[in-house]
Amino acid sequence: MRRRRVVRVPASTANLGPGYDVLAAAVSIELELTVEETGAFSVDADDPDLPDDRGNLCVRAFEALHPADDLSFTIRSEIPLAAGLGSSGAAIVAGLVAADHMYELDAPLLELATELEGHPDNVAASLLGGFVICSSGGAERFDPVPGLEAVLATPHARVPTVEARAAIPPQVPLADATHNVAHAALLMLGLARGDLDLVGRGLSDRLHQPHREALYPRSMELLREARWLGAIGASISGAGPSVLFWCHWEQTGNLFEQVRAQAPDCDVRRVQFTPAGADVKAL
Repeated sequence: MRRRRVVRVPASTANLGPGYDVLAAAVSIELELTVEETGAFSVDADDPDLPDDRGNLCVRAFEALHPADDLSFTIRSEIPLAAGLGSSGAAIVAGLVAADHMYELDAPLLELATELEGHPDNVAASLLGGFVICSSGGAERFDPVPGLEAVLATPHARVPTVEARAAIPPQVPLADATHNVAHAALLMLGLARGDLDLVGRGLSDRLHQPHREALYPRSMELLREARWLGAIGASISGAGPSVLFWCHWEQTGNLFEQVRAQAPDCDVRRVQFTPAGADVKAL
């Protein structure tokens, strides 16, 4: 009987304002990977920009644990590329989880995913679900606050992660570092208490978003209008250019309409912070 696995992995939003390379959350946009023993290697991806050979990230991650010579890979993804929503992290997690489950390897998945991705926040959120706090010791996970939702606005221009990382200076003023430590603490306290006003206050950042503004000026313009549009606050998702408008579920519908009217040049959608991480089924 030939093996077949279907893996579903959520997208992720990283940094959450002040938590650069430390904080992230899983959101309700998915990548689905099907891996099946067919006797020949193949890759079928629904996006023409995704490689259809061993350079594909799902395959590369899978082969970090097991050869893919006799396997077919089918990739269906809602996660836009180079939009700051962890498309590469989700692909890495999908490949690792598929190989680990298919061959019962019990591999250290977060460690391997972090090594392949280069930083832990996106892969930790996609693997574990919920909110994550990352450190050199791994990641601590906790469930989303009940009632907390978001509206996502994604400009059509792409921002390669390598360019976004290059825009950040190697040294920052002490006042900016102190600002981010304080606001990351406020954000975590707000999430722990379920205090959305405190969450909104905690989203302020001085370490990465201002330095990247030239890469996504439209995104920063929308971010500054977040409260006027009806959000409790906003953050640039990962390396950008997507903007995440945070809100209570009762305001999501109105916020969605306001953002869509204000940003006709963006793809706008409602999203949830999802507690579920990577899920795999044998079929």
